[in-house]
Amino acid sequence: MSTALTPPADAAAPVRHPDAPAPGELLGAHYEYCFGCGGGQPHGLHLEARAGEGVSLTAEFTVTAAHQGAPGLAHGGVLATALDETLGSLNWLLRVIAVTGRLETDFVRPVPVDTVLFLEAEVTAVAGRKIYSRATGRIGGPEGPVAVRAEALFVEVKVDHFIDNGRPEEIQAAMADPDQVRRARAFEVNP
Repeated sequence: MSTALTPPADAAAPVRHPDAPAPGELLGAHYEYCFGCGGGQPHGLHLEARAGEGVSLTAEFTVTAAHQGAPGLAHGGVLATALDETLGSLNWLLRVIAVTGRLETDFVRPVPVDTVLFLEAEVTAVAGRKIYSRATGRIGGPEGPVAVRAEALFVEVKVDHFIDNGRPEEIQAAMADPDQVRRARAFEVNP
């Protein structure tokens, strides 16, 4: 792990927002067209995350043929995306808008096509706008062998980060959504 992912000595323990989804509750897609969790992406991950205790969650996705790198195996970039999506979903439990600042991934073992990847993630510390977190992905079940691990640094941003940098058509469509929760969640994770 790089020093960039080590919380400073004065970092605080994460605090779950009082309005965060209850433990066990499915978080749902933050944006319909998100490659990681959205249902509008035919070859996306369709990752499903559930709130855990404290500032933690579990998630899973099934590696399909569309996610291959080497024949019959998940592409490493797809696995990194699954970890990033899972870690980014933690910010919904803090109720902050944050983007990935740094993601370090360890690939421990190959993940075959048709495998379900079981992920666990938690926020470990918060220092100002910086949110430190880690995740583990296992195959064969929640207690199965570790296939991938990651540590990440997310940085809290204002919604203007997305409005100023996103493609105007998508930004306008998301901002026009009458569902206030969906509108806010559309801008919750990833740069």
